[in-house]
This record gives sequence, C-alpha cells and structure tokens, in this order.
Amino acid sequence: MHAVRRPLRLMKCLGVSWMLLSGLLAGCAGSPSTPPADEASAAVLERTIAGAHRTPAYTARDRYRHPKETLLFFGFKLDLQIVEVWPGGGWYTEILAPALNDHGRYIAAHYHRDDNSRPYRPKLRRRFLAKLAAQPERYGRVVVTELDPPQHVAIAPQGSADLVLTFRNVHNWTKSGTDRAMFRAFYAALKAGGVLGVVEHRARAGTSLETMKRSGYMTEDYVIGLAEAAGFRLDARSAINANPRDTTDHPKGVWTLPPTLRLKAVDRAKYLAIGESDRMTLRFVKP
Repeated sequence: MHAVRRPLRLMKCLGVSWMLLSGLLAGCAGSPSTPPADEASAAVLERTIAGAHRTPAYTARDRYRHPKETLLFFGFKLDLQIVEVWPGGGWYTEILAPALNDHGRYIAAHYHRDDNSRPYRPKLRRRFLAKLAAQPERYGRVVVTELDPPQHVAIAPQGSADLVLTFRNVHNWTKSGTDRAMFRAFYAALKAGGVLGVVEHRARAGTSLETMKRSGYMTEDYVIGLAEAAGFRLDARSAINANPRDTTDHPKGVWTLPPTLRLKAVDRAKYLAIGESDRMTLRFVKP
C-alpha cells in the first residue's frame, strides 16, 4: 500500500501503467461484505461539503448545484470507484476526493496535457494538478487520467468504475464532434450495473442542434440519445438542478448567466436574479 500513499506527483505525469492503476483501484476499495451504510455516506458528504478546505467561491454555488442531493441521487457511497470527467478547476473534486479518501477511489479524467484546441485547457489542467499536490493529505490518492478522443479514451481500467460523473460538459463535446466517443468511453470504464450521472444545461424540447451548439443548452432527448447509442439505459431523472427562472434564450447563451456573466455590467442584476442555468440531472445504468 505504500504506492497508494505516495504523493500525487507519481501519478500526475501519467507514467503509471494500467496494471499498476488496476492494482491501486482493487486495493483501495472497502470490503464488499461490509459496505458503508447510506446514512454514513450522506453524513460524510454533508461534513465534506461544509468543510473549511473548500474554495469560498465554490461554496457560494452550492445553492445552484446542490452537491449532496445530486451525488446521492447518482448513488454515491463511500466505497465506490468514481470517475469525474473533465473536473475543470476541481469544484466537485473538493467534495468527492476527501469523501472517498478512506474507502473508495476518485479518478479525475482531465484534459489531455497537450490539448491545445483551447489554450485554457492545459493551463487549467496544470493548476488542477498543483492544487492536488499542495494538499497530499486530502488529494494524495487521487488518480489523474486523460480524456481526449480519439487517441485518449481510457479514463479508467475497462469495467472497473462504479460511477462516472459529468457536470455541464456535454455541450462542449457536441460542439467539437466528440460527444459519441465520450459516451463510449464512459461505457467502457463502467462495470456492469455501473451508473453514469449527467448534469447538463437544459434546452427547450425541439431546440435545433445548431442552436444547442451555439447556446450551450442541450435537449434532454439529445443527451439521452447519446447515452442510449453507447449502450446505456435511462434509469431516472431528477429536478434537483432545475431552475424555472431560466428562459434559456440569452444573448450569449448559457454564459450570459452566472458564474460567467459574459455581458459583464449589462443587465447584471437581471441575470444574477435568474441564477445559474436550468439543468437536467439524468441517471443511466450500464446493463
């Protein structure tokens, strides 16, 4: 187990073999005969979400993102192997990694290190790795992988993950033409019976594909179609992250709203009053 406890620097360059990663994943799981109770999982989530380690700007968004309710809806438990896809600056990392630290495993499937399709991506990935390395007691067991189809799609050893999560990312993949490849990667990483949890900005039913690409809002039918084409079965929907104040027809798309506020001072009070976007929350199962 010494390899599991080494600082993140051994993992972050991704020089680790999949054989070693598979061993780490198998070795850190809690005993299947004594899984933590749902009450215990909820209590740990609640304590972690309230923790002083979280970035203040992140906690300010809890009222829009409902992390405890969302994660429990997706089936969070303390002994799961969970992959978060494109975690960005680590909003959910600050919750998932500490909560899973003792019994489970958190894998961050981040941008590819040499992804120059968007200049901010390698920079954000480096900042993410620095964030983890700065607190090894909290993030030292995190495994960082890369997701960038078609070359880099092995986000975890095949059939090893209990839960794959993606938050507000599908519109990016649809715009770049990689959405189907992404969902196939999720399917490959999950074990049979594993869960894919998707939160995405929600467009009105019937919105055209071009409007979705431009606005950042996706229809539920389109996202469900992507998942089903990859082999998933829709298990449940939730209104946890719904926002009926959001009309979804803003001048700069979803980025008109907080936290981006792309129009800056123009109608700022109006968009702050709306809050963050209306979002679908979908749970899929790999048969």
